[in-house]
Amino acid sequence: MGGFFGVISRQECVLDVFFGVDYHSHLGTRRGGLVFYDRERGFQRQIHNIENTPFRTKFEKDLNTFRGSAGIGCISDTDPQPLLVRSHLGLYAITTVGIINNAEELVEEYFDLQGQQFMAMSSGKVNSTELVAALINQKEDLVAGIRHAQEVIDGSATILILTEEGIVAARDKLGRLPVLIGQSEEGCCVSFESFAYQKLGYHDAYELGPGEIVRVMEDGWETLAAAGDKMKICAFLWTYYGYPNSSYEGVNVEVMRCRNGSLMAQQEAERDGGPEVDFVAGVPDSGVPHAIGYANKSGVPFARPLVKYTPTWPRSFMPEDQKVRNQVAKMKLLPVGELIQGKKLLFVDDSIVRGTQLRETVEFLYASGAKEVHMRSACPPIMYGCKYLNFSRSNSDMELITRQTIQKLEGDEGQKHVAEYADASTKRGGCMLKAICESLGFDSLGYQSIDGLLEAIGIDKDKICTYCWTGEE
Repeated sequence: MGGFFGVISRQECVLDVFFGVDYHSHLGTRRGGLVFYDRERGFQRQIHNIENTPFRTKFEKDLNTFRGSAGIGCISDTDPQPLLVRSHLGLYAITTVGIINNAEELVEEYFDLQGQQFMAMSSGKVNSTELVAALINQKEDLVAGIRHAQEVIDGSATILILTEEGIVAARDKLGRLPVLIGQSEEGCCVSFESFAYQKLGYHDAYELGPGEIVRVMEDGWETLAAAGDKMKICAFLWTYYGYPNSSYEGVNVEVMRCRNGSLMAQQEAERDGGPEVDFVAGVPDSGVPHAIGYANKSGVPFARPLVKYTPTWPRSFMPEDQKVRNQVAKMKLLPVGELIQGKKLLFVDDSIVRGTQLRETVEFLYASGAKEVHMRSACPPIMYGCKYLNFSRSNSDMELITRQTIQKLEGDEGQKHVAEYADASTKRGGCMLKAICESLGFDSLGYQSIDGLLEAIGIDKDKICTYCWTGEE
């Protein structure tokens, strides 16, 4: 996915931007970038590949070369950025997070209208942030340009711009990602994650509404374009992507996950009581707070039969190669044999996407002496690949274990009944659940319901994007 962080201050802000961006490293794995503005030295920029080396390690040696009281940076899971752009709107730096599904159409349209060119990457594709900048530059000012870009993009675009006068931040038109402002005595910052600036001495000051555009200055901020009425913030921020001590729309991630696990246990107790197990455990890391909530509600002891080794591979999706990701996923989970051998275990994971890693995990648990392994997913069955935030690397819905299972059960006809398969209370839903359970080797399998997930988040359900589960925009 990706994240960004920016600061404008009355003093040097290089370290604040560096540490603020580093605190977004859980959101992306491909590129990192920093750019600063100093009135004497102008713009200074650096971009590094962070696929095999963390952001902090790659940029530490650059810190002494930067100067400035204003700067922005990003963790990008897509293209190299931030970019420096010179146009009739002036010289500015820009970074974006989102996805552009109609990029090729917009590029061709730009060619027809402007008769100009883009710098092509090695793949031949256009850098998505450069495309956003080109769309902005079609208008007479930044605000009109941002609004234009967000309107014509099929997908989403959250934007951060650094100019000689300050920082301009724009939340996606439907608010799919958060944008927050922090403030200190010396200046202001812009961030996705609230904890990132709290550790740097900034306090919560403002959260942009959907589509809102603000100018951020040393002594505050001003709204340049008002927020819209409609919001569709991504539910996966709470379920998976968000860091535990961050809050979005006033709802803390860790608190939501514990509440979600508690609701799952309550629903299971009301339905059939659930299996008798020795321990409830979470699949590290995001599954752990869900499991704590489940254990507290069910009264079954919480334990950690699997501990994650994080010093070298914090997340298994970091490597590009699927085989390497699978091997990393296997290597990073270390067993506590005394909590596995002869035990009946119920695990809670944040989600089940392809299922490859879970299959290997359960095989590993049985090989380590587990008597039973039950699995619970903290979100409903994922039926659609995200088309708004580049959530997963899936190129097709058919890479999802749910769609593959439906195809095995009923062929192409089954793909016409996805909504029914997503509901475990239906005949088709029950068949899919049983088939996935058998395929992955669990003793039982359960998914959180869409209603339970929305209840756990606790804000107006019409303001939450649930496309990957329902296919409804």
